[in-house]
Amino acid sequence: MTRVHRIKCGTENCYLIISGSNAVLVDTGTSAYLDTVSAECERYGLRLILLTHPHFDHAQNAAVLSERFGVPVAYHRADDALFDDYSAQPLKSYGIVGKVVLSMSVKELSRTKVQRPDKVVFVKEGDSLSEYGIDADIIELPGHTAGSVGVDVCGKGLIVGDALDNWVLPAMGHLYSDRSAMERTYEKIQSLGRRRIFFGHGDPVMYDV
Repeated sequence: MTRVHRIKCGTENCYLIISGSNAVLVDTGTSAYLDTVSAECERYGLRLILLTHPHFDHAQNAAVLSERFGVPVAYHRADDALFDDYSAQPLKSYGIVGKVVLSMSVKELSRTKVQRPDKVVFVKEGDSLSEYGIDADIIELPGHTAGSVGVDVCGKGLIVGDALDNWVLPAMGHLYSDRSAMERTYEKIQSLGRRRIFFGHGDPVMYDV
Protein backbone atom coordinates (compact mmCIF):
# COMPACT_ATOMS: atom_id res chain seq x y z
CA MET A 1 0.00 0.00 0.00
CA THR A 2 1.33 3.42 -1.00
CA ARG A 3 0.64 6.38 1.25
CA VAL A 4 1.62 10.05 1.51
CA HIS A 5 2.97 11.48 4.75
CA ARG A 6 3.02 15.26 5.19
CA ILE A 7 6.00 16.97 6.84
CA LYS A 8 4.93 20.49 7.79
CA CYS A 9 7.80 22.97 7.65
CA GLY A 10 6.39 26.34 8.63
CA THR A 11 4.37 27.61 5.67
CA GLU A 12 5.82 24.93 3.38
CA ASN A 13 5.03 21.24 3.07
CA CYS A 14 7.30 18.34 2.21
CA TYR A 15 5.94 14.87 1.60
CA LEU A 16 7.18 11.33 1.96
CA ILE A 17 5.60 8.85 -0.44
CA ILE A 18 5.91 5.54 1.37
CA SER A 19 5.45 1.96 0.22
CA GLY A 20 6.63 -0.76 2.57
CA SER A 21 10.17 0.18 3.60
CA ASN A 22 10.73 2.41 0.55
CA ALA A 23 10.22 6.16 0.47
CA VAL A 24 10.61 9.10 -1.88
CA LEU A 25 10.88 12.60 -0.40
CA VAL A 26 9.07 15.29 -2.38
CA ASP A 27 10.58 18.72 -1.65
CA THR A 28 12.92 19.42 1.24
CA GLY A 29 11.96 22.71 2.91
CA THR A 30 14.30 25.45 4.06
CA SER A 31 17.47 25.02 6.11
CA ALA A 32 15.55 25.91 9.30
CA TYR A 33 13.73 22.57 8.97
CA LEU A 34 16.65 20.36 7.95
CA ASP A 35 16.63 18.35 11.18
CA THR A 36 12.85 17.92 11.07
CA VAL A 37 12.86 16.56 7.53
CA SER A 38 15.95 14.43 8.10
CA ALA A 39 14.44 12.79 11.19
CA GLU A 40 11.32 11.82 9.22
CA CYS A 41 13.41 10.36 6.40
CA GLU A 42 15.42 8.24 8.84
CA ARG A 43 12.27 6.27 9.66
CA TYR A 44 12.16 4.77 6.17
CA GLY A 45 14.43 3.55 3.39
CA LEU A 46 14.82 6.79 1.45
CA ARG A 47 15.45 6.03 -2.23
CA LEU A 48 15.06 9.40 -3.97
CA ILE A 49 14.55 13.11 -3.39
CA LEU A 50 12.19 14.74 -5.91
CA LEU A 51 11.87 18.50 -6.27
CA THR A 52 8.65 19.94 -7.65
CA HIS A 53 10.86 22.92 -8.52
CA PRO A 54 14.13 24.40 -7.18
CA HIS A 55 12.91 27.51 -5.30
CA PHE A 56 14.63 27.72 -1.92
CA ASP A 57 11.52 26.99 0.16
CA HIS A 58 11.17 23.66 -1.63
CA ALA A 59 14.79 22.77 -2.29
CA GLN A 60 17.23 24.35 0.18
CA ASN A 61 17.98 21.04 1.93
CA ALA A 62 18.21 18.93 -1.21
CA ALA A 63 22.00 18.75 -1.57
CA VAL A 64 22.59 18.11 2.14
CA LEU A 65 19.96 15.38 2.37
CA SER A 66 21.18 13.80 -0.86
CA GLU A 67 24.66 13.46 0.59
CA ARG A 68 23.40 12.40 4.03
CA PHE A 69 21.22 9.58 2.69
CA GLY A 70 23.23 8.71 -0.42
CA VAL A 71 20.33 9.22 -2.83
CA PRO A 72 19.94 11.27 -6.03
CA VAL A 73 17.87 14.41 -6.47
CA ALA A 74 15.34 14.46 -9.30
CA TYR A 75 13.82 17.48 -11.02
CA HIS A 76 12.88 18.65 -14.52
CA ARG A 77 15.70 19.75 -16.81
CA ALA A 78 13.83 22.98 -17.70
CA ASP A 79 14.46 24.25 -14.16
CA ASP A 80 18.17 23.48 -14.00
CA ALA A 81 19.21 27.12 -14.52
CA LEU A 82 17.30 28.18 -11.40
CA PHE A 83 20.08 26.74 -9.25
CA ASP A 84 22.29 29.50 -10.68
CA ASP A 85 19.88 32.42 -10.84
CA TYR A 86 16.18 32.71 -9.97
CA SER A 87 15.90 35.75 -12.24
CA ALA A 88 16.04 33.32 -15.17
CA GLN A 89 12.31 32.82 -14.49
CA PRO A 90 10.98 35.90 -12.67
CA LEU A 91 7.72 35.50 -10.78
CA LYS A 92 4.52 37.50 -11.13
CA SER A 93 1.26 37.20 -9.21
CA TYR A 94 -2.47 37.64 -9.42
CA GLY A 95 -5.00 38.73 -6.80
CA ILE A 96 -4.52 40.17 -3.33
CA VAL A 97 -3.23 36.88 -1.89
CA GLY A 98 -0.69 36.61 -4.69
CA LYS A 99 0.57 40.15 -4.22
CA VAL A 100 1.05 39.56 -0.48
CA VAL A 101 2.86 36.24 -0.98
CA LEU A 102 5.05 37.65 -3.75
CA SER A 103 6.03 40.67 -1.65
CA MET A 104 7.15 38.31 1.12
CA SER A 105 9.02 36.09 -1.32
CA VAL A 106 10.89 38.52 -3.56
CA LYS A 107 13.56 39.51 -1.04
CA GLU A 108 14.30 35.91 -0.07
CA LEU A 109 14.39 34.80 -3.69
CA SER A 110 16.89 37.55 -4.49
CA ARG A 111 19.30 36.74 -1.66
CA THR A 112 18.91 32.99 -1.09
CA LYS A 113 20.81 30.43 -3.13
CA VAL A 114 20.23 26.70 -3.35
CA GLN A 115 23.21 24.39 -3.69
CA ARG A 116 23.10 22.25 -6.82
CA PRO A 117 23.12 18.56 -5.82
CA ASP A 118 25.97 16.35 -7.02
CA LYS A 119 23.73 13.38 -7.85
CA VAL A 120 20.99 14.52 -10.25
CA VAL A 121 18.28 12.66 -12.15
CA PHE A 122 16.16 14.55 -14.68
CA VAL A 123 12.48 13.59 -14.83
CA LYS A 124 9.67 14.25 -17.27
CA GLU A 125 5.97 13.56 -17.87
CA GLY A 126 5.02 9.92 -17.38
CA ASP A 127 8.21 8.77 -15.67
CA SER A 128 7.47 6.10 -13.10
CA LEU A 129 8.84 5.97 -9.56
CA SER A 130 8.52 2.18 -9.59
CA GLU A 131 12.29 1.72 -9.77
CA TYR A 132 12.38 3.37 -6.33
CA GLY A 133 9.71 1.01 -5.00
CA ILE A 134 6.86 3.54 -5.26
CA ASP A 135 3.62 3.25 -7.25
CA ALA A 136 3.48 6.79 -8.60
CA ASP A 137 4.17 8.76 -11.78
CA ILE A 138 5.61 12.15 -12.64
CA ILE A 139 3.23 14.74 -14.07
CA GLU A 140 4.48 17.98 -15.62
CA LEU A 141 2.78 21.07 -14.16
CA PRO A 142 4.52 24.09 -15.74
CA GLY A 143 3.57 27.67 -15.01
CA HIS A 144 4.98 28.46 -11.58
CA THR A 145 8.30 27.53 -13.16
CA ALA A 146 8.95 26.11 -16.61
CA GLY A 147 9.86 22.72 -15.19
CA SER A 148 7.44 22.39 -12.29
CA VAL A 149 6.35 18.80 -11.75
CA GLY A 150 4.02 16.92 -9.46
CA VAL A 151 3.41 13.31 -8.51
CA ASP A 152 0.29 11.30 -9.30
CA VAL A 153 0.12 8.73 -6.50
CA CYS A 154 -1.85 5.62 -7.51
CA GLY A 155 -4.38 7.80 -9.37
CA LYS A 156 -5.81 8.88 -6.01
CA GLY A 157 -3.52 11.58 -4.67
CA LEU A 158 -1.72 14.41 -6.44
CA ILE A 159 1.28 16.31 -5.06
CA VAL A 160 1.21 19.62 -6.91
CA GLY A 161 4.02 21.81 -5.56
CA ASP A 162 2.98 25.39 -6.29
CA ALA A 163 0.77 24.64 -9.30
CA LEU A 164 -2.12 24.99 -6.84
CA ASP A 165 -2.04 26.46 -3.37
CA ASN A 166 -4.28 26.57 -0.32
CA TRP A 167 -3.25 29.80 1.37
CA VAL A 168 -6.89 30.72 2.01
CA LEU A 169 -8.91 28.40 -0.24
CA PRO A 170 -7.71 25.86 -2.81
CA ALA A 171 -6.92 27.75 -6.01
CA MET A 172 -4.62 27.97 -8.99
CA GLY A 173 -1.17 28.88 -7.73
CA HIS A 174 -0.96 32.60 -7.07
CA LEU A 175 2.65 33.00 -8.27
CA TYR A 176 3.72 32.19 -11.80
CA SER A 177 6.52 32.70 -14.28
CA ASP A 178 4.17 31.98 -17.20
CA ARG A 179 0.47 32.78 -16.67
CA SER A 180 -0.80 30.96 -19.77
CA ALA A 181 1.16 27.81 -18.87
CA MET A 182 -0.22 28.02 -15.32
CA GLU A 183 -3.77 28.19 -16.66
CA ARG A 184 -3.17 25.18 -18.91
CA THR A 185 -1.79 23.29 -15.92
CA TYR A 186 -4.90 24.18 -13.93
CA GLU A 187 -7.05 22.76 -16.73
CA LYS A 188 -4.87 19.65 -16.85
CA ILE A 189 -5.38 19.02 -13.15
CA GLN A 190 -9.13 19.58 -13.58
CA SER A 191 -9.19 16.89 -16.26
CA LEU A 192 -7.84 14.28 -13.82
CA GLY A 193 -11.03 14.31 -11.75
CA ARG A 194 -11.35 13.93 -8.01
CA ARG A 195 -8.05 13.62 -6.16
CA ARG A 196 -6.65 14.28 -2.73
CA ILE A 197 -4.49 17.32 -3.41
CA PHE A 198 -1.23 17.78 -1.51
CA PHE A 199 -0.21 21.43 -1.81
CA GLY A 200 3.23 22.96 -1.40
CA HIS A 201 1.50 25.54 0.81
CA GLY A 202 -1.63 24.77 2.81
CA ASP A 203 -3.50 21.79 4.15
CA PRO A 204 -4.20 18.80 1.87
CA VAL A 205 -7.83 18.36 0.85
CA MET A 206 -10.07 16.11 -1.21
CA TYR A 207 -10.73 18.40 -4.11
CA ASP A 208 -12.59 18.53 -7.40
CA VAL A 209 -10.58 21.35 -8.93
